[in-house]
Amino acid sequence: MKLINPTTLEGWLQPHSIQWYKQLSELQGKYIYPWSSTLTEPNGESIFDQEVAQIIADKKVLDVGCGHGAFTHQCSLLAKEIVGFDVTDNFIKTGVENKKSNVSFVAGDSKHGLPFKADEFDCAYIRKGPTSAYLYLKKVVKKNGKIVGLHPGDESGKELSLLFPNLFDYSQGTPILDTLNQRLNESDFAYSKIDVINSIEYIHSPLDILKLRCFGQHPAIYELLKEKNVDELTTIFEQNATADGLSITFSRYIVRATV
Repeated sequence: MKLINPTTLEGWLQPHSIQWYKQLSELQGKYIYPWSSTLTEPNGESIFDQEVAQIIADKKVLDVGCGHGAFTHQCSLLAKEIVGFDVTDNFIKTGVENKKSNVSFVAGDSKHGLPFKADEFDCAYIRKGPTSAYLYLKKVVKKNGKIVGLHPGDESGKELSLLFPNLFDYSQGTPILDTLNQRLNESDFAYSKIDVINSIEYIHSPLDILKLRCFGQHPAIYELLKEKNVDELTTIFEQNATADGLSITFSRYIVRATV
């Protein structure tokens, strides 16, 4: 049976759109991946987390695109003060729960700027958050302040569209990298560089493939795909998986910049 293209189903939302984030926050309350997988080490996310820990010690820090604030709270153990900024009100409400004295949260859309004073922060990071924020960080981060960004790589999961045609699509070219380069060129930082970090992600089961594809979508979409395509999914998965799971590319871009 041909795999269903989920983007044709009623209620499908463009991933990472404002509406998608709003729905995810209403469904989960947190930005947490629902599928089960294992990442090889090192990977882009572990490298990024280590670098953030190095630049934020005893500093006033801006966390752009903080989601529900889990990483913000983690970083508060090192930072002097940290402010989480996100467009999704429900995520901000989750972040405020049980927050520490050196943590605060602000809701807003970085496409319209960052609502902070000039030179308010010693450093900033964007952990899978909006690239539009780069255009405004030079104003709110002090001169010589460090900025680190983590973004999905264009090659991430590139095998999925070949293994599961129609279920996944794979865009040609490097649209994410092109956007990052444009943002950094317009930001006029004293220094900026983008590195690509590729590793392997092992997806544990056929249903985890569906959970990955349906992340942030209405549960009815997942249930329909499961009902119609689980046998075909299982066959493809079992034909291609190893003992560790189905191997796909886990790609991340790391941005390093200085104001």
